Amino acid sequence: MFTMQWPKTFLARHWGKLLVFQAAVFLGLGFMLSSMMSEGDGTPPAPDTGGAVAEAPASTTVWTCSMHPRIKRSAPGNCPLCGMDLVPVESSVAGPSPTLTVSPEALALMDVETVPVRRKAVATEVEMVGKVAYDETRLGHITAWVDGRLDRMFVDYTGIEVKKGDHMVYLYSEELYSAQAELIGAVRHSRGPSGTAGRRLSPGGVDMAKAARHKLRMLGLTASQIRQIEEEERPSTHMTIYAPFGGVVIEKLRQQGERVSRGDRLYTLADLSQVWVNLDAYESDLPWVRYGQEVAFTAEAFPGQRFTGRIGFIHPVLDDMTRTVKVRVVVPNPDGKLKPGMFVRGKVHARLGAGGRLIDVDLSGKWISPMHPWIVKDSPGKCDVCGMPLVKAETLGYGAAGGDYEPLVIPASAPLITGKRAVVYVELPDTDRPTFEGREIVLGPRAGDYYIVLDGLAEGELVVYRGNFKIDSEIQIQAKPSMMSPKADPAEGAAGGNEHRRDGAHRHE
Repeated sequence: MFTMQWPKTFLARHWGKLLVFQAAVFLGLGFMLSSMMSEGDGTPPAPDTGGAVAEAPASTTVWTCSMHPRIKRSAPGNCPLCGMDLVPVESSVAGPSPTLTVSPEALALMDVETVPVRRKAVATEVEMVGKVAYDETRLGHITAWVDGRLDRMFVDYTGIEVKKGDHMVYLYSEELYSAQAELIGAVRHSRGPSGTAGRRLSPGGVDMAKAARHKLRMLGLTASQIRQIEEEERPSTHMTIYAPFGGVVIEKLRQQGERVSRGDRLYTLADLSQVWVNLDAYESDLPWVRYGQEVAFTAEAFPGQRFTGRIGFIHPVLDDMTRTVKVRVVVPNPDGKLKPGMFVRGKVHARLGAGGRLIDVDLSGKWISPMHPWIVKDSPGKCDVCGMPLVKAETLGYGAAGGDYEPLVIPASAPLITGKRAVVYVELPDTDRPTFEGREIVLGPRAGDYYIVLDGLAEGELVVYRGNFKIDSEIQIQAKPSMMSPKADPAEGAAGGNEHRRDGAHRHE
């Protein structure tokens, strides 16, 4: 209420005129507010029904603006905001599933395209990074088999490559000296007093010479060393330890001159003719990874060169820091190019069939070792590593191509995904006008430009893969269940020019 200080004489003369002017001003303000509120959505304000929603007819044709869909008219015309021609939209009443019926002209303006749901073996490429490591099954340790002193270490640095039978250590041992003396005495006793060849046993019936030879073999001596002792009949205070296998020395654990005890490790050797490549796979990529699967990768040291191997192990525990799983690839390395510690980039080319079964043509009809999956053969047999019977590739999750193994797929642009739900719009057949129905589906993993459908669609149905957001927006305007709002809320109604939300905030378009 406006208040002004007027002179008393002026009020007395013109009091009636002032009342008439004030009434005219309030009537004008009321008319302006009423016009602004009715122009927001193109319809007069709805009467107060106490929260109840009136039932709409089976179908209602309205005219709306493609740029300002909140503008609705019951007859054709121009948009009051931008002047564009209004287009007709025929919408059906919301049922169990949200539907939208449009005219052919409106469908052309919406630029909606559909594609049939079909069965197809989809493929994808999973990229992973990792490092080259030693093959733990090809690591070996050279130990002291007898107490003694390391008088000389022939291999005195790490990194050197040794072969089976190469001399490693020259060891002094008192225990070894006494064991040789026992052998010499046993041999002399077995020959008899005259020294003639023969075989005399101890009073207990034990061949002492044979027992002495076995003891020396347990102390690490070779057969040729034992024969030399018998021929010379002179014990030695030193022995040479030879490499029982070949490889690269990756650890030197003792120094020359140190005393060692039986069982102490002297060297660690690694056979690098076969290595491991440990790759990191994200948990979302695990459906595409299986034991025995071939992996191709490249190393930074050899750009352009391609290496291959097979997955031998998938770690059963996820790393909660990196959200990845270690995937071990067994790789042949005959020329020794791959060095432990090298960074590599791996890639798995996988085809997924129905039920999450991987399709690998190379493994069709093959037999695989369940413990060492890189052992693949054409016929039944035993594993070359552990001797276990080989099993069919199908038992490890592989399937054949074609037929029932091909899953239902839809284009990746077809589903509207909110994080909890996936909604597609299906064009209903046998309708007078184009009609689309919203449907929740269950999606499998994504494979390139496709999603695998686990539930909710049938083969041959037409799904919208272009223009689905326009359909969903129109359904939201009509306050029906949609991608963003699973359940319609009649109390909220369609969004107009201004609306009050439940939290009391005032939203402006």
